[in-house]
Amino acid sequence: MTRKKANPTVQIDDTQVKVTRWDFSPGAETGWHKHSMDYIVVPLTEGTLSAELPSGSTVENKLKIGASYARPAGVNHNIINVNNEPFSFIEIELK
Repeated sequence: MTRKKANPTVQIDDTQVKVTRWDFSPGAETGWHKHSMDYIVVPLTEGTLSAELPSGSTVENKLKIGASYARPAGVNHNIINVNNEPFSFIEIELK
């Protein structure tokens, strides 16, 4: 099944951080990717994102507006908006 791609908009990319706003229509995905930097996610909307993992498993993440979380470099996944509404978050990668 082919899904729509989420829309990344880079807001800052300097020597210290890369800040990207991700906007997902319902059913949109990031595509498979591996994070090369530690990163922080700040949800701008509330809902559930599904993370497909290399093991074949899927993890459902319930996110709340402004409730940030951090992950280390090396995370490999595909993120999917499983909501019936658009979903957005800010991703801050630490260089």
